[in-house]
Amino acid sequence: MRTIGHWINGGVATGTSTRSSVVYNPATGQQQAQVQLASAAEVHAVVEVARVASEKWRRTGLSRRAEIMFRLRELIDANRNELAALVTAEHGKVLSD
Repeated sequence: MRTIGHWINGGVATGTSTRSSVVYNPATGQQQAQVQLASAAEVHAVVEVARVASEKWRRTGLSRRAEIMFRLRELIDANRNELAALVTAEHGKVLSD
């Protein structure tokens, strides 16, 4: 079964918590993955990383931010079928949505 970890500061991070939760496909009731739950200390650390990143983003020029957002749009468009399949499996949405 697939395990969903944490994405922290631009990369995959393995947490220290041994707690996890099951992700179900609401349309079928089948288990799709397990998600690793974070400890309180990990949540506090991630909030600090996000605060620093937010400050950096605020200081980034408008043209650079636009470049980044357009690149994100391109990546979403290029991977839309895979993203749609993930949303369908994890949230019970139909592909036509």
